[in-house]
Amino acid sequence: MRLSHLALAGALALGLGLPASAQEKLLIGSTSASSSHYGYFVAVAKLVNEKADGLEASVVETGATLDNLRRIQRGQIDLGLVTTNVAQHAAAGTNKFEGKPMDLGLLWVYTGAPQNVIVRADAEVGSLEELKGVRFNPGIKGSATESTTEAVFDALGLSADYVRGSTTDVVDMIKDNRVAGYVKSGAGLKLDGSTLDIATFTPIKVLSLSDEQKAKLAETMPDVSLVDIPAGAAEGIPAYSTWSFGVGVAAGPELSEEAAYKIVKAIMEDDSVQGAAMASVKGVNLADLTLQYATIPLHPGAAKWYREQGIDIPAHLQPKN
Repeated sequence: MRLSHLALAGALALGLGLPASAQEKLLIGSTSASSSHYGYFVAVAKLVNEKADGLEASVVETGATLDNLRRIQRGQIDLGLVTTNVAQHAAAGTNKFEGKPMDLGLLWVYTGAPQNVIVRADAEVGSLEELKGVRFNPGIKGSATESTTEAVFDALGLSADYVRGSTTDVVDMIKDNRVAGYVKSGAGLKLDGSTLDIATFTPIKVLSLSDEQKAKLAETMPDVSLVDIPAGAAEGIPAYSTWSFGVGVAAGPELSEEAAYKIVKAIMEDDSVQGAAMASVKGVNLADLTLQYATIPLHPGAAKWYREQGIDIPAHLQPKN
């Protein structure tokens, strides 16, 4: 338990005959300061400090999801950035958290990362099954996209002739027709910049999950979300379905229901600060996005805000306590 928490600080102050602080100080774990996500969390802290009475938040530069979860476990931060797929493993005690599940609650999701399966239009590949034997990049080496793609392909009995490399290398290989395509995280509901770069001179298409494949993933991979992307992810791209994970904020039980409620209320009622910090958040309904991408139960404080809005919380997202 961190000494900056209000209850303990107040108790110490009273014991010393000093006035208790009126502010509960919170530390928010983010990611590298060079990331746009760090700027987003600076905006979050600004909202908490201005809109959540009795709370004072500061942002801590960290190593992102895994580091934040470990810091939450050790009581070094109060809440932090998580991807929904890793959060699910943490709560379930699987993968890197094997046998050691965390008591974790989701506060909100602020952006989605649809995993788009992009191929050259002339590659004569019309479905995921037709990638068998085709030179294809499953995601940048060492990335969450790469590991998740391989897990999805294994779950669906799919295969491809995997080619590894950096974004720059793979984009060049696709342009030169040395690789048929790749999997790349989208920018919200749009294709990302590297994919649009390819599409400038090389016509592309996006492969979609079938209804049967979506059902299979829903049954076997609870760590990913399934999303239906409307037409217009890029010019000429029709609607499609794919797997995804979200990027959001989670906390352990040490963050009180009252504090979590104040934070979520400040975030959900904002209509400008977050969007100015990160373009993909602008105009997004964060409540809907959270329910779409959530893979773990909501924090009790977040659930309280949802209930006040009359929003139904699915059974699998109901708080544990």
